[in-house]
Amino acid sequence: MNATGTPAVAWELLDGGVKGIAKKYSQDRGRALTTADGRAVVLAVADGHGSRAHFRSDLGARWAVEAFTASAGIYAHEVVRRGQDAANWPRLLAEARSLPQQVVHAWRRRVLTHEANSPAHGGNGGAAPSGKAGATTGATTKGAARPGAGSAPEADLAVYGSTLIGAVITERLLVCWQLGDGDIVLVDPDGTTRMPFYTGPDMGDETESLCEPEAWRKARLHWHPLTGVPPPGVLISTDGLSKSFADHEGFLAFASGVRSRAASHGVAAVQAQLPDWLGHAAKYSGDDATLAGAIPAAGPGAAPAHPHTDTH
Repeated sequence: MNATGTPAVAWELLDGGVKGIAKKYSQDRGRALTTADGRAVVLAVADGHGSRAHFRSDLGARWAVEAFTASAGIYAHEVVRRGQDAANWPRLLAEARSLPQQVVHAWRRRVLTHEANSPAHGGNGGAAPSGKAGATTGATTKGAARPGAGSAPEADLAVYGSTLIGAVITERLLVCWQLGDGDIVLVDPDGTTRMPFYTGPDMGDETESLCEPEAWRKARLHWHPLTGVPPPGVLISTDGLSKSFADHEGFLAFASGVRSRAASHGVAAVQAQLPDWLGHAAKYSGDDATLAGAIPAAGPGAAPAHPHTDTH
């Protein structure tokens, strides 16, 4: 029960990933978990850039998810504790805006510790070999090399490069963050879909990355107060999933169908089918495909109010 005496929202989770059809192993990582005594959900997916220039990006993606879920788990407890009172929302919004910097710093510490103990380039002073990608300003090209730049530790961060998407969901607030490519889809009980960060078709392979200097400045934030009723279903995925569809409408129909099938057959049935669905996606896109999601177990509710999205 929550502070008002009504049942707290419960969620059922989806979590799965497959490697690209022609890849030796997946560069993606994902996780879905409940926290705060089941009153909040944390979702995260990360997509390591792959290629020879980013040959440790599977580790970068793993540590991105770990760093996010650690910081977001603490934030989720604060949202549950203070989020029932709208007077606390400005402070919670400020904390949401600062969370990407915490995550990036934690990710960098983990990467640089690993780099210090096992130099990516054989202890040659840390400079990236000719043709390898460096942590420069601007977007990182997935699957392609760029000339290195900057100090030795900065150059070495590029081999761990990864994107990151995450969300915290409670009965009163939904907060999403995104750095780099990938997709967040919100699905209402009636199947209506919304994508808070969607700006149009992806026209290339460049993406913002955790390996860039002050990467947190490029993170986008979606702050979505709810009306005290069950929130929308939330699906976050790496771009290997959406790229497997012929068009954007097909991807949205898939997302709507996930919630519809969860309502009619149960989330456990959807989870059981998820590896097959993602496997088909990986076959068509050629890329790793990872999805994490949360479906409210409570009945349908009213429309949410006053979402706020920061884009930089």
